[in-house]
Amino acid sequence: MILPIYGYGDPVLRKVGDEISVDYPNLQELIVNMYDTMYNAYGVGLAAPQIGLAIRLFIIDTEPFSDSDDLSAEEQEQLKGFKQTFINAKMLKEEGEEWSFNEGCLSIPDVREDVYRNEKITLEFYDENFNKRTEVYDGLIARVIQHEYDHIEGILFTDKIAMLKKTLIKKKLQNIMDGKARPDYRMKFCNKKGR
Repeated sequence: MILPIYGYGDPVLRKVGDEISVDYPNLQELIVNMYDTMYNAYGVGLAAPQIGLAIRLFIIDTEPFSDSDDLSAEEQEQLKGFKQTFINAKMLKEEGEEWSFNEGCLSIPDVREDVYRNEKITLEFYDENFNKRTEVYDGLIARVIQHEYDHIEGILFTDKIAMLKKTLIKKKLQNIMDGKARPDYRMKFCNKKGR
């Protein structure tokens, strides 16, 4: 089932997510619905706060990045095969050079900005079968994970851009809050009347 994506300004996007247990109600159905919602919006990641749940759950499928001409064949192959569910994730380490990439977010449609993030991370998490894992990621996969991890910490990519850039996008952000954005997927806007 395709769920509405909560737009910029909704308080749920600023909450630190709660950990969940293996018996969280309808967890497998929720994960399937999140993937359906993400694919419907042509996203590469989606976190539970973006569908109104302040829990530590996010999903990623980097396949859409795999046909970029800017990447080596090895990087393309790595991105093509990467699909993962992350439950109760905990960032153990962020290291390496910070590098810039133009990011967007399904909760903040029509806004893209360059964000600096570390190139390599170590993450502890449970997968969709509640198996505990500790993995090291780098490159674009690490970046997508960091973006989604920020969501379960109540952080948005717009928090990581320069003050001048924030000033320049202020009107766009207000339009999203007021329900004036028109993405081609279902959204729930915080200030829109009759939501």
